[in-house]
Amino acid sequence: MAEYRLLKRDQMAKRGRFHTVHGVIETPVFMNVGTAAAIKGAVSTMDLKEIGTQVELSNTYHLHVRPGDEVVKKLGGLHKFMVWDRPILTDSGGFQVFSLASLRKIKEEGVYFHSHVDGRKIFMGPEESMRIQSNLASTIAMAFDECPSSVADRSYVEASVARTTRWLARCKTEMERLNSLPDTINPQQLLFGINQGAVYKDIRRDHARRIAEMELDGYAIGGLAVGESHEEMYEVIETVVPQLPLEKPVYLMGVGTPANILEAVERGVDFFDCVYPSRNGRHGHVYTNQGKRNLFNAKYELDERPIEEGCGCPACRHYSRAYIRHLLKAKEMLGMRLCVLHNLYFYNTMMQEIRDAIEAGNFAAYKKGKLARMREAEN
Repeated sequence: MAEYRLLKRDQMAKRGRFHTVHGVIETPVFMNVGTAAAIKGAVSTMDLKEIGTQVELSNTYHLHVRPGDEVVKKLGGLHKFMVWDRPILTDSGGFQVFSLASLRKIKEEGVYFHSHVDGRKIFMGPEESMRIQSNLASTIAMAFDECPSSVADRSYVEASVARTTRWLARCKTEMERLNSLPDTINPQQLLFGINQGAVYKDIRRDHARRIAEMELDGYAIGGLAVGESHEEMYEVIETVVPQLPLEKPVYLMGVGTPANILEAVERGVDFFDCVYPSRNGRHGHVYTNQGKRNLFNAKYELDERPIEEGCGCPACRHYSRAYIRHLLKAKEMLGMRLCVLHNLYFYNTMMQEIRDAIEAGNFAAYKKGKLARMREAEN
Protein backbone atom coordinates (compact mmCIF):
# COMPACT_ATOMS: atom_id res chain seq x y z
CA MET A 1 0.00 0.00 0.00
CA ALA A 2 1.14 3.53 -0.68
CA GLU A 3 2.78 5.46 2.10
CA TYR A 4 3.73 9.14 2.14
CA ARG A 5 6.39 10.04 4.66
CA LEU A 6 7.01 13.69 5.51
CA LEU A 7 10.78 13.86 5.96
CA LYS A 8 11.30 17.57 6.62
CA ARG A 9 9.42 20.85 6.72
CA ASP A 10 10.94 24.25 6.05
CA GLN A 11 8.16 26.67 6.99
CA MET A 12 5.30 25.38 4.75
CA ALA A 13 7.60 23.68 2.22
CA LYS A 14 7.51 19.88 2.46
CA ARG A 15 10.17 17.30 1.65
CA GLY A 16 8.50 13.90 1.36
CA ARG A 17 8.88 10.35 0.13
CA PHE A 18 5.93 8.59 -1.50
CA HIS A 19 6.16 4.80 -1.69
CA THR A 20 4.13 3.22 -4.53
CA VAL A 21 3.88 -0.18 -6.18
CA HIS A 22 6.06 1.14 -9.02
CA GLY A 23 8.75 2.68 -6.86
CA VAL A 24 9.52 5.59 -4.56
CA ILE A 25 8.76 9.19 -5.53
CA GLU A 26 10.94 11.83 -3.88
CA THR A 27 8.94 15.04 -3.41
CA PRO A 28 8.60 17.82 -4.40
CA VAL A 29 8.50 16.31 -7.88
CA PHE A 30 7.85 17.50 -11.43
CA MET A 31 6.03 14.93 -13.55
CA ASN A 32 7.12 14.85 -17.19
CA VAL A 33 4.05 15.08 -19.44
CA GLY A 34 3.60 12.32 -22.03
CA THR A 35 -0.01 12.95 -23.05
CA ALA A 36 -0.42 10.05 -25.49
CA ALA A 37 2.11 7.76 -23.72
CA ALA A 38 5.05 9.67 -25.23
CA ILE A 39 6.86 12.92 -24.51
CA LYS A 40 6.38 15.21 -27.51
CA GLY A 41 9.72 15.89 -29.20
CA ALA A 42 10.91 12.30 -29.82
CA VAL A 43 11.96 11.68 -26.22
CA SER A 44 11.99 7.99 -25.26
CA THR A 45 11.49 6.40 -21.86
CA MET A 46 15.20 5.54 -21.89
CA ASP A 47 15.88 9.27 -22.30
CA LEU A 48 13.57 10.00 -19.37
CA LYS A 49 15.66 7.82 -17.09
CA GLU A 50 18.85 9.53 -18.25
CA ILE A 51 17.50 13.00 -17.42
CA GLY A 52 16.27 12.01 -13.94
CA THR A 53 12.53 11.67 -14.50
CA GLN A 54 10.70 10.13 -11.54
CA VAL A 55 7.07 10.16 -12.74
CA GLU A 56 5.57 10.17 -16.24
CA LEU A 57 2.08 11.58 -16.76
CA SER A 58 -0.31 10.35 -19.44
CA ASN A 59 -3.81 11.40 -20.41
CA THR A 60 -6.87 9.21 -19.93
CA TYR A 61 -8.99 10.93 -22.57
CA HIS A 62 -6.36 10.82 -25.31
CA LEU A 63 -5.47 7.17 -24.69
CA HIS A 64 -9.16 6.21 -24.54
CA VAL A 65 -9.68 7.79 -27.97
CA ARG A 66 -6.45 6.38 -29.44
CA PRO A 67 -5.31 3.56 -29.32
CA GLY A 68 -8.11 2.68 -26.86
CA ASP A 69 -7.68 1.67 -23.22
CA GLU A 70 -8.84 -1.89 -23.99
CA VAL A 71 -5.95 -2.18 -26.46
CA VAL A 72 -3.50 -0.97 -23.79
CA LYS A 73 -4.91 -3.49 -21.31
CA LYS A 74 -4.50 -6.35 -23.81
CA LEU A 75 -0.88 -5.29 -24.23
CA GLY A 76 -0.25 -5.50 -20.47
CA GLY A 77 -0.97 -1.96 -19.30
CA LEU A 78 0.71 1.39 -19.84
CA HIS A 79 4.00 0.52 -18.11
CA LYS A 80 4.61 -2.45 -20.39
CA PHE A 81 3.19 -0.66 -23.44
CA MET A 82 5.58 2.30 -23.23
CA VAL A 83 8.46 0.41 -21.53
CA TRP A 84 8.56 2.44 -18.31
CA ASP A 85 8.94 0.78 -14.90
CA ARG A 86 8.65 3.89 -12.72
CA PRO A 87 5.44 5.56 -11.51
CA ILE A 88 2.84 6.85 -13.95
CA LEU A 89 0.01 9.25 -13.12
CA THR A 90 -3.00 9.38 -15.41
CA ASP A 91 -5.27 12.39 -15.29
CA SER A 92 -8.96 11.62 -15.42
CA GLY A 93 -9.83 13.10 -18.79
CA GLY A 94 -12.07 15.67 -17.14
CA PHE A 95 -10.04 18.70 -18.15
CA GLN A 96 -9.83 17.55 -21.78
CA VAL A 97 -13.54 16.80 -21.91
CA PHE A 98 -14.30 20.33 -20.75
CA SER A 99 -11.59 22.12 -22.76
CA LEU A 100 -11.45 20.19 -26.07
CA ALA A 101 -15.03 19.16 -26.56
CA SER A 102 -16.99 22.03 -28.05
CA LEU A 103 -20.21 20.01 -28.09
CA ARG A 104 -20.81 18.52 -24.68
CA LYS A 105 -23.69 17.90 -22.32
CA ILE A 106 -23.07 17.64 -18.57
CA LYS A 107 -25.48 15.47 -16.62
CA GLU A 108 -25.37 13.93 -13.17
CA GLU A 109 -24.28 10.57 -14.59
CA GLY A 110 -21.40 12.13 -16.53
CA VAL A 111 -20.60 14.00 -19.74
CA TYR A 112 -21.64 13.32 -23.32
CA PHE A 113 -19.31 14.75 -25.96
CA HIS A 114 -17.76 14.17 -29.38
CA SER A 115 -14.21 12.91 -29.98
CA HIS A 116 -11.84 15.60 -31.27
CA VAL A 117 -10.22 12.91 -33.47
CA ASP A 118 -13.09 11.40 -35.42
CA GLY A 119 -16.22 13.09 -34.08
CA ARG A 120 -17.75 9.92 -32.63
CA LYS A 121 -20.01 10.34 -29.60
CA ILE A 122 -18.42 9.41 -26.27
CA PHE A 123 -19.79 9.24 -22.75
CA MET A 124 -17.52 9.60 -19.74
CA GLY A 125 -18.49 9.67 -16.09
CA PRO A 126 -16.77 8.73 -12.82
CA GLU A 127 -17.12 4.98 -13.35
CA GLU A 128 -15.97 5.15 -16.99
CA SER A 129 -12.93 7.24 -16.10
CA MET A 130 -11.96 4.78 -13.34
CA ARG A 131 -12.41 1.80 -15.67
CA ILE A 132 -10.29 3.42 -18.38
CA GLN A 133 -7.55 4.25 -15.87
CA SER A 134 -7.72 0.74 -14.43
CA ASN A 135 -7.22 -0.64 -17.94
CA LEU A 136 -4.23 1.67 -18.36
CA ALA A 137 -2.98 0.35 -14.97
CA SER A 138 -1.31 3.61 -13.97
CA THR A 139 0.21 4.02 -10.51
CA ILE A 140 -1.99 7.00 -9.61
CA ALA A 141 -5.44 7.64 -11.06
CA MET A 142 -7.12 11.02 -10.83
CA ALA A 143 -10.78 11.38 -9.91
CA PHE A 144 -13.18 12.53 -12.63
CA ASP A 145 -14.18 16.14 -12.01
CA GLU A 146 -15.57 19.18 -13.73
CA CYS A 147 -13.12 22.02 -14.20
CA PRO A 148 -15.25 25.20 -14.18
CA SER A 149 -13.92 28.37 -15.76
CA SER A 150 -12.03 30.68 -13.40
CA VAL A 151 -14.49 33.42 -14.42
CA ALA A 152 -17.67 31.33 -13.98
CA ASP A 153 -20.30 32.89 -11.74
CA ARG A 154 -20.60 31.80 -8.14
CA SER A 155 -23.85 29.85 -8.43
CA TYR A 156 -22.48 27.78 -11.31
CA VAL A 157 -19.25 27.04 -9.43
CA GLU A 158 -21.14 25.98 -6.29
CA ALA A 159 -23.30 23.51 -8.26
CA SER A 160 -20.28 22.24 -10.20
CA VAL A 161 -18.20 21.64 -7.05
CA ALA A 162 -21.09 19.81 -5.36
CA ARG A 163 -21.35 17.51 -8.39
CA THR A 164 -17.57 16.98 -8.44
CA THR A 165 -17.81 15.87 -4.79
CA ARG A 166 -20.56 13.38 -5.63
CA TRP A 167 -18.51 12.15 -8.57
CA LEU A 168 -15.48 11.69 -6.29
CA ALA A 169 -17.47 9.38 -4.00
CA ARG A 170 -18.48 7.33 -7.05
CA CYS A 171 -14.85 7.24 -8.26
CA LYS A 172 -13.69 5.89 -4.91
CA THR A 173 -16.38 3.18 -4.83
CA GLU A 174 -15.62 2.11 -8.40
CA MET A 175 -11.85 2.06 -7.87
CA GLU A 176 -12.24 -0.16 -4.81
CA ARG A 177 -14.36 -2.52 -6.90
CA LEU A 178 -11.89 -2.55 -9.82
CA ASN A 179 -8.89 -3.11 -7.53
CA SER A 180 -10.62 -6.22 -6.14
CA LEU A 181 -11.13 -7.89 -9.54
CA PRO A 182 -8.89 -10.86 -10.45
CA ASP A 183 -7.96 -9.56 -13.92
CA THR A 184 -6.97 -6.02 -12.82
CA ILE A 185 -3.37 -5.37 -13.88
CA ASN A 186 -2.59 -3.00 -11.00
CA PRO A 187 -4.78 -3.88 -7.98
CA GLN A 188 -2.85 -1.30 -5.94
CA GLN A 189 -3.84 1.66 -8.10
CA LEU A 190 -4.07 4.87 -6.06
CA LEU A 191 -6.74 7.57 -6.22
CA PHE A 192 -6.21 11.32 -5.85
CA GLY A 193 -9.21 13.62 -5.38
CA ILE A 194 -9.34 17.09 -6.94
CA ASN A 195 -10.20 20.37 -5.24
CA GLN A 196 -12.17 22.82 -7.37
CA GLY A 197 -13.91 26.16 -6.79
CA ALA A 198 -12.49 28.63 -9.33
CA VAL A 199 -11.15 31.68 -7.44
CA TYR A 200 -13.82 31.64 -4.70
CA LYS A 201 -11.72 31.05 -1.61
CA ASP A 202 -14.59 30.02 0.66
CA ILE A 203 -15.81 27.42 -1.88
CA ARG A 204 -12.24 26.15 -2.25
CA ARG A 205 -11.79 25.92 1.52
CA ASP A 206 -15.06 24.10 2.11
CA HIS A 207 -14.42 21.67 -0.74
CA ALA A 208 -10.90 20.92 0.52
CA ARG A 209 -12.27 20.08 3.97
CA ARG A 210 -14.94 17.85 2.43
CA ILE A 211 -12.58 15.80 0.26
CA ALA A 212 -10.01 15.59 3.07
CA GLU A 213 -12.59 13.58 5.02
CA MET A 214 -12.75 10.95 2.25
CA GLU A 215 -9.37 9.38 3.13
CA LEU A 216 -7.85 9.35 -0.34
CA ASP A 217 -4.24 8.54 -1.30
CA GLY A 218 -3.52 12.15 -2.27
CA TYR A 219 -5.16 15.45 -3.12
CA ALA A 220 -4.89 17.75 -6.11
CA ILE A 221 -5.70 21.42 -6.65
CA GLY A 222 -7.32 21.74 -10.07
CA GLY A 223 -8.76 24.54 -12.15
CA LEU A 224 -5.80 26.91 -11.85
CA ALA A 225 -3.47 28.41 -14.48
CA VAL A 226 -6.56 28.82 -16.68
CA GLY A 227 -6.80 32.60 -16.85
CA GLU A 228 -6.60 33.88 -13.29
CA SER A 229 -3.64 36.01 -12.16
CA HIS A 230 -0.61 34.47 -10.46
CA GLU A 231 -1.59 36.30 -7.27
CA GLU A 232 -5.06 34.75 -7.34
CA MET A 233 -3.53 31.31 -7.92
CA TYR A 234 -1.17 31.69 -4.96
CA GLU A 235 -4.03 32.86 -2.74
CA VAL A 236 -6.06 29.77 -3.66
CA ILE A 237 -3.09 27.51 -2.82
CA GLU A 238 -2.64 29.28 0.53
CA THR A 239 -6.35 28.75 1.22
CA VAL A 240 -6.52 25.08 0.22
CA VAL A 241 -3.27 23.45 1.42
CA PRO A 242 -3.85 23.98 5.19
CA GLN A 243 -7.21 22.18 4.87
CA LEU A 244 -5.63 19.03 3.40
CA PRO A 245 -3.94 16.26 5.42
CA LEU A 246 -0.27 17.01 6.10
CA GLU A 247 0.59 13.31 5.74
CA LYS A 248 -0.73 13.09 2.15
CA PRO A 249 0.81 14.47 -1.06
CA VAL A 250 -0.65 17.62 -2.63
CA TYR A 251 -0.60 18.00 -6.42
CA LEU A 252 -0.99 21.34 -8.23
CA MET A 253 -2.34 20.39 -11.65
CA GLY A 254 -0.96 21.92 -14.84
CA VAL A 255 1.42 24.41 -13.19
CA GLY A 256 3.77 25.84 -14.35
CA THR A 257 6.78 28.05 -14.85
CA PRO A 258 9.88 27.61 -12.65
CA ALA A 259 8.72 30.66 -10.65
CA ASN A 260 5.21 29.17 -10.22
CA ILE A 261 6.74 25.94 -8.91
CA LEU A 262 9.03 27.71 -6.42
CA GLU A 263 6.11 29.78 -5.10
CA ALA A 264 3.85 26.72 -4.79
CA VAL A 265 6.52 24.61 -3.03
CA GLU A 266 6.84 27.44 -0.51
CA ARG A 267 3.09 27.03 0.09
CA GLY A 268 3.22 23.26 0.68
CA VAL A 269 2.74 21.61 -2.75
CA ASP A 270 4.43 18.24 -3.52
CA PHE A 271 3.54 17.32 -7.13
CA PHE A 272 3.62 19.36 -10.35
CA ASP A 273 3.10 18.83 -14.06
CA CYS A 274 3.12 21.21 -17.01
CA VAL A 275 3.57 21.09 -20.78
CA TYR A 276 5.75 24.24 -20.76
CA PRO A 277 9.20 22.61 -20.85
CA SER A 278 8.37 20.29 -23.74
CA ARG A 279 6.17 22.77 -25.65
CA ASN A 280 8.65 25.62 -25.31
CA GLY A 281 11.52 23.32 -26.22
CA ARG A 282 9.82 22.35 -29.48
CA HIS A 283 9.76 26.05 -30.35
CA GLY A 284 13.43 26.62 -29.52
CA HIS A 285 12.79 28.30 -26.16
CA VAL A 286 15.09 26.87 -23.49
CA TYR A 287 15.23 27.40 -19.73
CA THR A 288 18.49 28.33 -18.02
CA ASN A 289 19.55 29.71 -14.67
CA GLN A 290 19.98 33.04 -16.47
CA GLY A 291 16.43 33.07 -17.78
CA LYS A 292 14.77 31.75 -20.92
CA ARG A 293 16.60 31.83 -24.27
CA ASN A 294 15.20 31.76 -27.78
CA LEU A 295 17.69 29.77 -29.84
CA PHE A 296 16.21 31.11 -33.07
CA ASN A 297 17.87 34.47 -32.29
CA ALA A 298 20.55 35.46 -34.78
CA LYS A 299 23.08 36.14 -32.01
CA TYR A 300 23.48 32.37 -31.54
CA GLU A 301 24.49 31.71 -35.17
CA LEU A 302 28.20 31.44 -34.31
CA ASP A 303 27.84 30.66 -30.58
CA GLU A 304 29.88 27.57 -29.77
CA ARG A 305 28.80 27.40 -26.12
CA PRO A 306 26.24 24.84 -24.92
CA ILE A 307 22.69 26.00 -24.12
CA GLU A 308 23.86 26.48 -20.52
CA GLU A 309 27.46 26.13 -19.42
CA GLY A 310 27.81 23.58 -16.64
CA CYS A 311 24.55 21.80 -17.51
CA GLY A 312 24.77 17.99 -17.56
CA CYS A 313 21.91 17.31 -19.99
CA PRO A 314 22.53 15.30 -23.19
CA ALA A 315 22.23 18.44 -25.35
CA CYS A 316 24.67 20.55 -23.34
CA ARG A 317 27.21 17.76 -22.95
CA HIS A 318 27.67 17.48 -26.72
CA TYR A 319 26.20 20.28 -28.82
CA SER A 320 26.55 24.04 -29.32
CA ARG A 321 23.89 26.73 -29.44
CA ALA A 322 24.94 27.35 -33.06
CA TYR A 323 24.33 23.74 -34.11
CA ILE A 324 21.00 23.45 -32.29
CA ARG A 325 19.90 26.78 -33.83
CA HIS A 326 20.80 25.41 -37.27
CA LEU A 327 18.74 22.27 -36.62
CA LEU A 328 15.74 24.34 -35.53
CA LYS A 329 16.00 26.64 -38.55
CA ALA A 330 16.30 23.60 -40.84
CA LYS A 331 13.23 22.05 -39.13
CA GLU A 332 15.24 18.99 -38.18
CA MET A 333 13.52 16.94 -35.45
CA LEU A 334 16.84 16.60 -33.59
CA GLY A 335 16.77 20.32 -32.77
CA MET A 336 13.40 20.02 -31.03
CA ARG A 337 14.46 16.82 -29.30
CA LEU A 338 17.63 18.38 -27.86
CA CYS A 339 15.73 21.44 -26.58
CA VAL A 340 13.04 19.28 -24.95
CA LEU A 341 15.66 17.08 -23.30
CA HIS A 342 17.43 20.17 -21.96
CA ASN A 343 14.24 21.72 -20.59
CA LEU A 344 13.04 18.54 -18.87
CA TYR A 345 16.51 18.04 -17.40
CA PHE A 346 16.43 21.65 -16.16
CA TYR A 347 13.07 21.08 -14.44
CA ASN A 348 14.06 17.71 -12.96
CA THR A 349 17.36 19.16 -11.69
CA MET A 350 15.57 22.17 -10.20
CA MET A 351 13.32 19.79 -8.24
CA GLN A 352 16.40 18.01 -6.86
CA GLU A 353 17.82 21.38 -5.82
CA ILE A 354 14.50 22.22 -4.14
CA ARG A 355 14.51 18.92 -2.21
CA ASP A 356 18.11 19.53 -1.11
CA ALA A 357 17.31 23.09 -0.02
CA ILE A 358 14.32 21.99 2.08
CA GLU A 359 16.43 19.26 3.71
CA ALA A 360 19.11 21.85 4.51
CA GLY A 361 16.50 24.25 5.91
CA ASN A 362 17.40 27.06 3.51
CA PHE A 363 14.62 26.89 0.92
CA ALA A 364 13.72 30.59 1.22
CA ALA A 365 17.30 31.61 0.41
CA TYR A 366 17.49 29.10 -2.45
CA LYS A 367 14.21 30.38 -3.93
CA LYS A 368 15.29 34.01 -3.68
CA GLY A 369 18.63 33.30 -5.36
CA LYS A 370 17.14 31.12 -8.10
CA LEU A 371 14.51 33.71 -9.03
CA ALA A 372 17.04 36.55 -8.97
CA ARG A 373 19.41 34.68 -11.32
CA MET A 374 16.63 33.71 -13.71
CA ARG A 375 15.42 37.32 -13.93
CA GLU A 376 18.82 38.60 -14.94
CA ALA A 377 19.34 39.53 -18.56
CA GLU A 378 21.59 37.13 -20.43
CA ASN A 379 25.23 38.18 -20.59
